[in-house]
Formats: sequence, C-alpha cells, structure tokens
Amino acid sequence: MADAVASSPLTRIFALRGWLTRGLGVPVMLLVMLSMMVVPLPPIALDAFFSFNIALAIAILLAVIYVMRPLDFTAFPTVLLMVTLLRLALNVASTRVVLLEGHTGPDAAGQVIQAFGEFVIGGDYAVGLVVFAIITLINFVVVTKGAERISEVSARFTLDALPGKQMAIDADLNAGSLTREEAAARREEVRQEADFYGSMDGASKFVRGDAIAGLLILFINIFGGLAIGMLQRGLPAGEALQVYTLLTIGDGLVAQVPALLLSTSVAILVTRMSQPQDMSAQMVGQLFSSPRTLLVTAGVLLVLGLIPGMPNLAFLTLAAAAGGAAYLLHRRRQAETLRQNEPVDSGPQTPRELGWDDVAADDVIGLEVGYKLIPLADSRQGGELMGRVKGVRKKLTRELGFLMHPVHIRDDLSLPPEGYRIAIHGVPVAAGEVRVDREMALNPGQVFGPVEGIETRDPAFGLPAYWIEPGQRDSAQENGWTVVDPTTVIATHLSQALRTHAAELLGHDEVQHLLDNLARAAPRLVEDLVPKLLPLSVVVKVLGSLLEEGVSVRNMRGIAEALAAQGGASQDPVTLTAAVRVALGRQIVQEINGMEAELPVATLAEPLERMLHQSLQDSQHAIEPGLAERMHDALKQFTQRQETAGRPAVLLVPAGLRGMLARFIRNSVKGLHVLAYNEIPPDRQIRMTDSVTG
Repeated sequence: MADAVASSPLTRIFALRGWLTRGLGVPVMLLVMLSMMVVPLPPIALDAFFSFNIALAIAILLAVIYVMRPLDFTAFPTVLLMVTLLRLALNVASTRVVLLEGHTGPDAAGQVIQAFGEFVIGGDYAVGLVVFAIITLINFVVVTKGAERISEVSARFTLDALPGKQMAIDADLNAGSLTREEAAARREEVRQEADFYGSMDGASKFVRGDAIAGLLILFINIFGGLAIGMLQRGLPAGEALQVYTLLTIGDGLVAQVPALLLSTSVAILVTRMSQPQDMSAQMVGQLFSSPRTLLVTAGVLLVLGLIPGMPNLAFLTLAAAAGGAAYLLHRRRQAETLRQNEPVDSGPQTPRELGWDDVAADDVIGLEVGYKLIPLADSRQGGELMGRVKGVRKKLTRELGFLMHPVHIRDDLSLPPEGYRIAIHGVPVAAGEVRVDREMALNPGQVFGPVEGIETRDPAFGLPAYWIEPGQRDSAQENGWTVVDPTTVIATHLSQALRTHAAELLGHDEVQHLLDNLARAAPRLVEDLVPKLLPLSVVVKVLGSLLEEGVSVRNMRGIAEALAAQGGASQDPVTLTAAVRVALGRQIVQEINGMEAELPVATLAEPLERMLHQSLQDSQHAIEPGLAERMHDALKQFTQRQETAGRPAVLLVPAGLRGMLARFIRNSVKGLHVLAYNEIPPDRQIRMTDSVTG
C-alpha cells in the first residue's frame, strides 16, 4: 500500500515541483535550451517545444495583465531573457531540420510548422512573405520600438528621482510620519523600483535583438534552402522555392507570434503605473467613466451610418450600443446621487427635552484648518496631513511613554484661508499660517547662499525662514537650506505643541492604563503602590510634573519603584517628584547630553545661592523683583551662549532650590535645564563653564 501511494501520479507531480523549487529547475532548463542548438531534435520534439513556447508567451501576457503593479513581477526581465533564448534555440533546431529534411515534404519539421505554413497562410509562400513582413514590422517598428523607448525613459527618470525619494523618506522619518521599519521598507521599495526599471531598460534590448534575428534567420533559411534543394537534392528551382519557402515562413511565423505576444507584454508592463491597480478595471473605469463620452461617440457613429455607401448596419448598430451604454451609465449615476442625498426617514419628529447627551465634549486634541488647507487633510486629493499626524502620535507615544490621544482635524471658516490652530481640551495653544503653493526654507545654522522668497518665521520654533517656489527646492538644498513642505510645517508645529503641553494630556485614565500595563510585569509593585501607599491622584500629579519639565514617563517601573521606596512617608507631589527625578537621573542626563561622559554646567554664585535659600525660607516664597530680573537676564544670556556653541544649557543647583528655579524659568528661558546635584549619575563628570550672579 505504501509503495502504491509513493508511486502515484500526484506524488510524482509534487516531487517534481519540489525538485524545481529547490533551485535545479532553471539551470536544467537553461542547459536544455543550449543543447537544442547542438543536438538534432525529431519533429515530434519540435512540435512539443513550439507548442510550449506559444503557451508560455500567452501565460506571460496574462500574468502581466493581471499583475497589480510592475514591482510585483520583478522576475520579468529574467523571464524575458529565458523565453527569448528558448525561441532562438528553437529557431536553430528547426532550421537544422528544415534544411536537412525539407525535401521530404511539408511535414518534415513537424505538424506545428506545417500548420502555420499551409493553414495560416493558405499554402501560398507569397502571401506568407507578406504576412510575415507585416507581423515583423508591427513587432519591430511599433511595439518593440515604443517599449524600448518607454523603458529607457522610465529607467532614466527613476534613477534621477532616487536621491529625492531617499531624502523624502528621511524627512518623513525625522518628522515622525514613519517608523524605522516603515522607512526601511520604503527604502527597499525605492531600490527595487530603480533595479527593476534599470533591468527593463536592458531587457527590452533582448526583444529588439530577437526581432532583428527573426528577419535574418528568415532570409538565411530561404537562400540556404534554395541552395541545398537545387544543388544537393536536385530539385527544380520552382519546387525548391515552394517547399523550403513554405517551411521557412511557417517556422518564422511560429517564432514571431510568441515574440509579438512577449513584446506586447513588455509594452504593457512598462506603461503601467506604480500604484497597485487592476488594469482591466482601471481601463474600463477610466475609458467609459463619462456618459458624455459615449453619447458623443454614438452621435458620430450615427452620422457615419446615415451616409449612403457606408456600412450602415455596422455603424448604426454600434451607435445604438454606445447610446444605450451612455443612457444606462447616466441612470446609474442618478440613482447613486439620489441614494446618497436621500434623507433618512426617522418618522414623525417630536420635540424632546434636553439631556446630558446634548452637552458636547471638546476634543482632547483638535487641529482646525482654513479652507485652503482642506486638501492637505484629504487623502483622496493626495493630502498627507492625516498620515503625518498619525506619525506624530506614534513618535510622541514612543518618546513620552503614554498613548497620545487622537487628533481631530476639522475646518474652521473663521480662520484665515491658509491658517491653522491647535487646541487642547478646546483651548487654543498654538496657531500659524502656511503657504499651500510654496515650501519653507529654514536656515540650519550654516548656508552657502541666499534664497529668494517671502520672509517668514517657522511657527514651531520661531526661526527665520522663507517661503520659496517648489522649483527652487533643489538649488536651496544645494546651498545648505533645509526645505520642508507645508504639511511637514504643520506636523512639526503640532508635535512641538503637544510635547510642550504633554502634562495636560495625561489624566487619571491614562495613568491607570500605564499602571495596568506595569501590573502585567510587576503585579506586586503596583498592588503595593496604588492605593496602599499613594492614591491615584497623587501619582497623576507626579507624572504630570515630570512631563512639565520635559522628562519622559516611559520608565514607569523606575518611577513606581521610586514612589514605593518613599513608603508613604510623604504624599506631597513636589517631594515625590524630586525623589523620582533622582531615580531617573541617568535617563534625564542622557536625554540632555547623550552618551557624553562630561556635562558642561553653570552654577549659582555663593552670594546668590545664599539669597535664594533665604527667600525660600521666607513665608512668602518670593524673589525680590530686581533680583529676579537680573537672574532672568543672566540665565537667558548663558542659554544663548550654550546654544550658539552647540552645547546643552544646564544649571546645576542644590536640591532644595531646584523646584523653585525650574518653575521660575519654565516659560521664560526655553532650552535651559535645571538639575540638582543629587540627580547627576556617579559615572558622569561635570565641567563648570559659568557662574550666575545676581
């Protein structure tokens, strides 16, 4: 029984498939094709190979038609080479049989060549020559020539656009629209596209060379057959011309028909768009999308059908068909419009009392845009704002440590046409304007030439910038300017606004989710912390204080461990925040200064430090106004000097003063980090670069 199963036809078929997919199929097929040029083949083998060649050409044509996009058939250039080599090998094999055995009759080279020589062209070699010449001209002059030109232009444009596509991917990655995995996939797709069209440019030369070879083989076979038939076989000139020409033309047609199918496949593939679309549905949907087109076509056909002497029946039938199709398409569009606009019948409307459901809650995060910016948010019009906003949410979620709320985008006619506004809990926190038809050029710190445009400022950081024409992008980038599109400007401003107001986005529900996630890995820690040691509201205030000072809460386990270590000794959020900052000292310093072993800092002069301690001990907890103003100016100048030198601005103070000074400079001196002495990790060295005096 086992032997019967092992030797069944189905088992042998699967064994053959496995043998082919293990990498042995293609080398063996290549060796067989090359051997056909040397080893004589019997007529029955020629019939099998010619039939297989025609079937293979049809299969390739259908595969090209049904493929969704060109990059889904990346093996096509190699397939094109293999099929071309197979056809040339068959030409050599059939030529040998025609010249050696042609005198024996029209079936000397097999039934396939005989059928094409007698049935297709009616046994008349003059007609055969004309038909062969027409097919060859169509293949060589029209299809192959056009496909070769399109392949060349596509390859050139794809390679020229490669640097720009790579830069666009890098810009999307930096803006947060793409993750590293998505960016790597996009880069791989761009590389495959460049390789594919470059290969197609070279592979189209195979088809051109095959068409030329078909012409040369035809003439060589005719003259060679005449010479062999008359000189070696002793046939009369007329009989030799009849026999060998018919066989040669049949052989040429058997090769040219698959060649024409393959050339058509090349032309179809290189004229396809890169978007994944079904070609049949795309052609029918776009060609017959308008009833007006069919109606005008019906009118022209009707006029032609009424002219005396014309094939009236054919034209009038086609006119009726086109008119009927236009009428049906028009009726279908009317029905769709009515169905979309049909009001929903909800029965008799009776007034009802107002309820709490009528109180509309404000969106947690809202992005309101002017009417000219609506296309940027509409993906159907090619807008990328929705994708960029999604990328901003992903990036902030990963960096801040909690799930960023969805952003509700809506239009607002009260805004300027190209203006936008960012709101949190219904309260505007940022606003700006962009130019839809221009791009923003930013000075990254060093440029090699000016740009011409409308002077403006970056809405996210207030940096000087220019709105330039899209055509100036390349020249501006060559001069060192950073050029971004309006969508990136809005997305960057949104990211900066959400990062600044992150503490307002973290509420009780979000903190509970963070604790629930932590409970999966450390259930006892969460159980002992909330609510045994601390209520949830205190944890929310501590995490909010960290976010206000730019500290990520992604290390939730470290935060919980630090809070639990207090053992419930204090429930003051300020005290608990200071303890958590000490536990997160390594993370805080790393976010400020990276992996550098030395941290440049400024400290307070001893008299100023003593005065601040005295102010802190005072019941009013207030700094004398003149002293506050002098401190503010000194800290602002220090921050500017550090930013100009490309170094972080850090003020190192005693732990008792850190909270007060952090609140003092939070909204007035952007970019200054206030750290306590006990927050510096033991393995980090500090270098005092400045001393702040009052």
